[in-house]
Amino acid sequence: MNDITITFVVLAVVVALFVIGRIPVGIIAIGTALALYATGVISMEQALAGFGDPTVVFIAALFVVSEALDATGVTTWAGEKLLAKVGDSRVRLVSAIMLLVAALTALISVNGAVAALIPMVVVLAVRLGRSTSQLLLPLAFAAHAGSMLTLTGTPVNIIVSDAAADAGAGAFGFFDFTLIGAPLVLGTITIAVFLGPRVLPHRAGVSMSPDLSRHAKTLAQQYSIAGGCDQSEAPLITKEDGVVEVIVPPRSEIIGDKVFPGMVTDSGDLVILAVQRAGENCGPNGVHLAPGDTLLLQGSWDDLDARTSVDPNVLVVDPPALIRKQAAPLGTRAVLSLAVVAAMVIMLTFGIVPSAIAGLLAACAMVLLRVISVEQAHRSISWTTLILVGGMIPLSTAIQQTGAAEKLANGFVDLVGDSGPYVVIAGLFLVTATLGQLISNTATALIITPIAVSVASELNISVLPVLMTVTVAAAASFLTPVATPANMMVMGPGGYKFGDYWKLGLPLLLWFLVVATVLIPVIWSF
Repeated sequence: MNDITITFVVLAVVVALFVIGRIPVGIIAIGTALALYATGVISMEQALAGFGDPTVVFIAALFVVSEALDATGVTTWAGEKLLAKVGDSRVRLVSAIMLLVAALTALISVNGAVAALIPMVVVLAVRLGRSTSQLLLPLAFAAHAGSMLTLTGTPVNIIVSDAAADAGAGAFGFFDFTLIGAPLVLGTITIAVFLGPRVLPHRAGVSMSPDLSRHAKTLAQQYSIAGGCDQSEAPLITKEDGVVEVIVPPRSEIIGDKVFPGMVTDSGDLVILAVQRAGENCGPNGVHLAPGDTLLLQGSWDDLDARTSVDPNVLVVDPPALIRKQAAPLGTRAVLSLAVVAAMVIMLTFGIVPSAIAGLLAACAMVLLRVISVEQAHRSISWTTLILVGGMIPLSTAIQQTGAAEKLANGFVDLVGDSGPYVVIAGLFLVTATLGQLISNTATALIITPIAVSVASELNISVLPVLMTVTVAAAASFLTPVATPANMMVMGPGGYKFGDYWKLGLPLLLWFLVVATVLIPVIWSF
């Protein structure tokens, strides 16, 4: 077989494996690069080049930036402030949720924004007596639309922007996507607000993390401690300090140790505020610890996280990081995280440095300014996403290098005939969107992008409207839960079934098609 045939076979196998879903996507991506190398289609350097590609580096940096905003409570605070203004109106509630997630997605990522807001939306649904299934799918779909607002909204934007630059047309600017993203977001909200109640189910999903927004007051009442109310002179939770409950498990080494309220722990960093056994305070004289005893510890947020997260002698009831995000006021680190994000956006907007460099500078600044720890930065990175992108880049290279992209483009152009560029745009949208419902939209973009460049070349039209169409189509991942991680994230909490997605997703897909075929050619002419 020649190289083109081998590339087509590998492409077909990869798509089939993605659809079947039995093999982890990271293994498929690595296997793709190895298969192309083993068959001699690409060199070893090309097979491994994807993992050091600037696109992969930038995406990794964005995960760290996203974690910093989430860890400092910025996302939770913004959500609570916005949603506090909507009252019990369903229209205002759904609109506010969708606007918030779209704005967050533009700054961080689809998955990061959805993951940050799911617990808040679930708690809000419980408070207002609404079904989570009425709120969470609009949340995920608005994030997809919001990913089109800026360059950093999704890895697909970065991939397509780099492809435009490589094709000699110049990369898309940071806010170029806003011209398309704004109408996509507004249309998505309108459709979800008016059509959602008719097509979305009324179900309660799997319970999420508890509502900890009033955690200080709850603990003050539980342990009969002053300082839990907001007006107290000595609150339990502040910007710098907090509290955490721990339980003594069986076989703990601290069983039998005597403790009492006011005692400093062995590390010298934490103070024991109260001790309970069977729900009753043990009193000021102390008690010898037994399995099942509960201790309320106070200290700085950093010390609470460091001392309780790795101590095998206690079990943490609610992690300090979760409490801090929901219950602690915004502190100086939240301001620092916003300042770093603003600096990154400025660098990207004016092209001061390449996007990968801007992302790395922002990620390093988050760690150096102690907004997050090195460990948090490491944990924040989705290695599956990076491996997927890095492993699929060699397939994109092979499609271009072997002439497969040109052959596919010729076939596509022959199929649409002399129908004109608008029909080409519509056809390319449908091909991309269909594939994107079955496999990762990032993987879809890596497969379709070189084909789209060749189509533009064959028709002698500008590559910009063609590539922007691919971006919009890849974002239209609405019909299945497997289309994106964000769709999967809301499935459990929303109580959704596989067939629930397309009922709201199909009208949204049609709206994206209209925007792609009507508006894109107006902004970027053929």
